[in-house]
Amino acid sequence: MRKFAVLSFIAAAVIAGSWWLEAQKNSLPSYPQGYRSWHHVKSMVLEEGHPLYKDFGGIHHVYANDAARKGLQTGKYADGSVLVFDLFEARREGGALTEGARKVLAVMERNDARFAATGGWGFEAFAGGDEGARLVTDAVNQCFLCHQSQESKGYVFSAWRQ
Repeated sequence: MRKFAVLSFIAAAVIAGSWWLEAQKNSLPSYPQGYRSWHHVKSMVLEEGHPLYKDFGGIHHVYANDAARKGLQTGKYADGSVLVFDLFEARREGGALTEGARKVLAVMERNDARFAATGGWGFEAFAGGDEGARLVTDAVNQCFLCHQSQESKGYVFSAWRQ
């Protein structure tokens, strides 16, 4: 009987662990399908000498879905707002600065309940834009600590340009 109880406990723990892992997976921001047809917020080039060059050097573009566009205009982001940071290598060729390979595709997804620990935003980054190559293992330390400096702007660095 005792052996049965131990086996039952182990089975329950495995099932609960599997459920917990699946729930964690579902709490991650999704890959932003079709984001290049969203609102283009800005483009920027970070060159050597910029304090964030080591991590974010290159050409980047920021895109916002409809909900995030409204948030950029009002300063209040509704659940469902998504911002995308699309980062490319910068190449100088023939007197022009052009996009090289995609370095990373980063996503901020607003959901107050799911992402309460990080100001209501979920953070994810995909290496080279590969949907299966997630980079964020600790959203608080890898993303949110820096975004906290923008608390008065809803934790968002970008702004809507009139």
